Amino acid sequence: MNDLIWKEISNLLQHGAREKGHPCRYCTMATIGLDLVPRLRTVVLRRASDNLDLSIYTDRRSKKVLHIMENNRTSLLFYHPDKQIQIKVEGLAYISTDQKVLEEHWQSIHPEGQREYTASQAPGSDILDPNTLEYLNESNFFCLIEIEPFKIEYLKLQRPHHLRIRFSKMEDLWKSDYLVP
Repeated sequence: MNDLIWKEISNLLQHGAREKGHPCRYCTMATIGLDLVPRLRTVVLRRASDNLDLSIYTDRRSKKVLHIMENNRTSLLFYHPDKQIQIKVEGLAYISTDQKVLEEHWQSIHPEGQREYTASQAPGSDILDPNTLEYLNESNFFCLIEIEPFKIEYLKLQRPHHLRIRFSKMEDLWKSDYLVP
């Protein structure tokens, strides 16, 4: 049964990465900075590999990049409301520095979307008027974050009993355990 659940997790995340409007396209990402306060934000899942390595995009000046450089442990939370499935991913996040990979991802972004990574000021900066924000033409602050999961929890809300399974990565193999929901 756990092989079927693993396949369902994989399908949900891979479809979320590819399909606009899919419930697993957006997820909540948590990081922790030096102040040890958890920081949550919604991010867009951009890629889910066959072994469930995940990728997201961000502005390299964002706080999440700084947090990852300070402590690269992160969590992602996905929820599919129609299926009533929650998927929690815990992993290690890495900032990609491979210029070829970055260029491939950059070229895959629609030009309107690329604009989001060219703001003249860093995300979270104070501004007087959002209509006066300037964008750069010749440079960008695009950043690729890759997440390597080491634990994935699946929770299916169902009757008569909810189902919760933890998948833990040991070296390159995934082991599963049932949990009390």
